[in-house]
Amino acid sequence: MINCYAFGAVPPFAQGLVRDLRVRWALEEAGLPYRVTLVGFGDGAIPLGDYRALQPFGQVPAIEDGDLRLFESGAIVLHVAEKSRTLMPADPAARARVVQWMFAALNTIEVPIQQLAGIDLFYAEEGWAKEHRPAVADAVRRRLGELAACLDGRAYLVESFSAADILMTTVLRILRHTDLVAEQPALLAYKERCEARPAFAKALAGQMAPFEAAMAQAG
Repeated sequence: MINCYAFGAVPPFAQGLVRDLRVRWALEEAGLPYRVTLVGFGDGAIPLGDYRALQPFGQVPAIEDGDLRLFESGAIVLHVAEKSRTLMPADPAARARVVQWMFAALNTIEVPIQQLAGIDLFYAEEGWAKEHRPAVADAVRRRLGELAACLDGRAYLVESFSAADILMTTVLRILRHTDLVAEQPALLAYKERCEARPAFAKALAGQMAPFEAAMAQAG
């Protein structure tokens, strides 16, 4: 059984966005059994210092799959996808297209989105941030427009739902504090289509459960 590591508590702005959601979702879609080990807080949680032996940067997620230890959400989702025809087609050309879009999600799309989120969530009142934000938002808006054009009426990034859609949807969710995705109706419909999948709902509920328990304990 795969062991997935996740934080037991995070600030409210991050809840539902932590990257272990990508791994949980992939595992649910693939129908692979897994358990979750919490880091830092919660019943049975391991200390962050101990976790760094597995993940040197102290980030989540990381997994243990037999003798394999793996971190970085994109690498883990790829590893899970290669175990499932649901997430990764067998045809080499189709597989290459899925991997292409996985890289696009984590690089071309996520990088400018994270820049904007960093400004909005951590530095919104700083003078330099107020001056810089319009240009960053325009860069995100441009990328989202290009992405919407790539969909071109398709339900998913490739012929059917794949690991690429898991990564792309979780990237787009980072913008939930803005209206930028809603400015592109096709992109909003795509995100909502992916979020409507039962595996996503189960993965999200699994991530949120310890956060809700932590807040109840604190309150």
